[in-house]
Amino acid sequence: MKFLTCLLALTLLFPLLLSAQNPASSAMPNTISVGADGKFEADPDTALIQFGISAQEETSKAAYDHASRSADQVRDLLRKNAIDPKSAEIGYFSLEPVYDYRNPKRKLVGYRVNTNVTLKLHDFEKIGPIVQGLSDLDVTDSQSISYILDNMDTAKTRAAQDAVRRAHTEAEAVATAAQRTLGELLTASVDITEQPRPIPMRAMAMAKAQVAAPEPTAEFSAQRVTVNAHVNATFALK
Repeated sequence: MKFLTCLLALTLLFPLLLSAQNPASSAMPNTISVGADGKFEADPDTALIQFGISAQEETSKAAYDHASRSADQVRDLLRKNAIDPKSAEIGYFSLEPVYDYRNPKRKLVGYRVNTNVTLKLHDFEKIGPIVQGLSDLDVTDSQSISYILDNMDTAKTRAAQDAVRRAHTEAEAVATAAQRTLGELLTASVDITEQPRPIPMRAMAMAKAQVAAPEPTAEFSAQRVTVNAHVNATFALK
């Protein structure tokens, strides 16, 4: 009885084991699936000017007041260039003690305020005056400029269209080689990515006597933004 029971169990399990070793194909008959990459390059529409405002004084109140005066100068600079100060975004604000770590007792020497500001400009003609003005104020540090595509919708659509077009071309080539006719698009999935941005250009401090000199970026063009798309598509075969 035990032998017959084991034999019956093996008989029932054998088809399941065979099925696991040879899984059924998920591909639909008379179809072809392809993957293709597409891209679209667009001129940037926004310049990002990023800078920090910092101040260090002996007391926390003095450091805070110093940073407030520096921020007022930045706001005045923006207004003089017809830019609403509200368009500048604060990334973070910190007020922290500063210690002399060379002293075994870690002596408190003052307080430091740090804040990060990001300004988006759609008018590229204002980049030079703003960067020069920030340098002349001598109240900021870590200035940088980078260019982005703020309105991505059109670029994403064009990149996806390019990927689908390439997928159709590849599928059609395979169908022709197999002496078949390519039919309609059955399914498609698209992934959109933006090309990593390059390291932003550091804006160096310039002396006031050099105001008349050409800007470091004069006559150069902003680097274009590349949007990439990958499509997985399935077409019918006739």
